Amino acid sequence: MALRIAAACLLLLAGCGGDGGGGSEAKGAVPDWPAPPNAMELTRGAGLTPESAEFLEYHVHAHLDVLFNGDRVTVPAGIGIDTTNPAVESDDRGVGLTRECDIPCISPLHTHATDGVLHTETKTPAPNNLGQFFVQWDVKLDASCVGEFCAPGTPIGFYVDGDAYDGDPREIELSDGREIAVAIGTPPDEIPSEFP
Repeated sequence: MALRIAAACLLLLAGCGGDGGGGSEAKGAVPDWPAPPNAMELTRGAGLTPESAEFLEYHVHAHLDVLFNGDRVTVPAGIGIDTTNPAVESDDRGVGLTRECDIPCISPLHTHATDGVLHTETKTPAPNNLGQFFVQWDVKLDASCVGEFCAPGTPIGFYVDGDAYDGDPREIELSDGREIAVAIGTPPDEIPSEFP
């Protein structure tokens, strides 16, 4: 009899596990998603053409906030930049070119600092989108997932200029002055709505 009770308890405990099959819960530390080392390969994977210098004929800045249970996830400096190239300098202020590179070393879409500013600097007057940036960051992004966190197990929300966005987040245009917020888990009390 005691053996049957113990077996029933184990079955009940086993049935209580899991997250409902929807993905990882937003628990633990804020994710650390560094700038990947293969920047030019990921640039091409995002459908962009690496360049040997920054060109300012088309020059726009959007801002990205990624929030994990209300805490900021660092958007790293150097996304879209080959930091191993001798023409690239990294210091406590960020990452940038000191001169033109001998070979392509920078994406037209990149970050210089950890301030969340997404720079589009190119000769081609064509806007980029959030999906291209996340490809270059090497972090999964779609309507249900950000990185390893997926709905419904983890709430995921997207916002443009403070308003909820329910389309494909990969298609959000990185237009000048646009504020984009991605909330993983419990969103903050106030969603960023303006470019800081």
